[in-house]
Amino acid sequence: MHAGLHYSMQVMIVIGVCFAGILLVPGISINLNSISNKLTFMEQLFQITTDIFIACPKRVATYLRQEVESLGYQIKQESVAGIYVEGTMDDCIRLNMALRCAYRVLFFIKKFRATNANELYKEIRKIEWENILLKDGYFTVESYSNNETINDTRFTSLRTKDAIADRFVELYRKRPDSGSEKNAASVYIHWDEDEVTVYIDTSGETLAKHGYRKMPHKAPMIEGLAAANIMAMQWNTETTFVNPMCGSGTLAIEAALMASHRAPGLLRDNYAFMHLVGYDKDFYVQEKSKLRKQIDDNITVKIIASDINETAVNAARHNAGEAGVQHLIDFQICDFRETEIVGSKGVVILNPEYGLRLGDEEELEAVYKAMGDFFKQKCKGFNCFIFTGNMYLAKKIGLKASRRIEFYNGTIDCRLLKFEMYDGSRRTVRIEE
Repeated sequence: MHAGLHYSMQVMIVIGVCFAGILLVPGISINLNSISNKLTFMEQLFQITTDIFIACPKRVATYLRQEVESLGYQIKQESVAGIYVEGTMDDCIRLNMALRCAYRVLFFIKKFRATNANELYKEIRKIEWENILLKDGYFTVESYSNNETINDTRFTSLRTKDAIADRFVELYRKRPDSGSEKNAASVYIHWDEDEVTVYIDTSGETLAKHGYRKMPHKAPMIEGLAAANIMAMQWNTETTFVNPMCGSGTLAIEAALMASHRAPGLLRDNYAFMHLVGYDKDFYVQEKSKLRKQIDDNITVKIIASDINETAVNAARHNAGEAGVQHLIDFQICDFRETEIVGSKGVVILNPEYGLRLGDEEELEAVYKAMGDFFKQKCKGFNCFIFTGNMYLAKKIGLKASRRIEFYNGTIDCRLLKFEMYDGSRRTVRIEE
């Protein structure tokens, strides 16, 4: 039975997985030392089915589950911050390239007990890293530690690096390069009390960044969170999508990527799995080719993004060009209240400032009230949404939300508020302030 997983935006992932044996295959405990042809075995190992944990920010697992199931995978278990499935390294490649709201994909390697850093070092050194990491390559280590002998989780990462490097020195008289950069092989250690679980992080740089945002504007919503918001809105990719206050364009770009069936993996050329022994480049190229063939540019849905700031709109256009969807988005420079609303139904999404600095709330009260008026006057027949981290200002909208969907934006507790603007006899209800 798997234990839960806790996520924080400081990239601390707590993972509990109950496995036995040195390297787990369902029903099989494999001792790597018994294999004589190590490289051949490692190539086979990456085809063996084992447990994969797909991590995501807290409150996003519901939408990640939808993505994973749509790819044909059976969910073993869902935790508050991720999904457990079974699969091979090839499955890790597919998942890394296809998922929009995941954080990273972890491949299980080993589980053991350690009460202190010396025991951790000894057990880590026993793993045949020469069959996993390239001897002339580079690797990084991330870790989470909840052990009474460890005051700083960085010490866990350091001891893990030492153990791996010392094994390479013993075998090849050469210490491999290591550091904090996530552009090559990546090892993840979870240490809870005396229980240690070792994973290969097959992603490296977070999957939540989709690679097109070259020109951010102010404090934007990260791409993976934007994708999760759109999934939570239940937009069907066939009706109008409107994003006033678009900033750097992330929400509109993610909508265009979804509507045209462009996978985020098409915008990225480097993953941690590419820097492992036994990596199959041909398989990766084939998978990327399959994703390209799924693209559909013959879409008729109207996607509109507007902002009063010309610099923001220029940044959004540039980012959309990087993503390959600029031709699918109608960009407008205007106040949000002047945004063109096309069609009789669809979704409207605004991500206003939250007013977290002293004195900002009073200034933003009028803006939030104006958003409610905009919905009532121009958005009849649409499902309207506001993503905010300020519930006080949300009351100034003047409308009762039919849904309040919980998210985090970084460490900020946020809500995606839904307002159904009926075009007919049904009326929206004002909020009591």
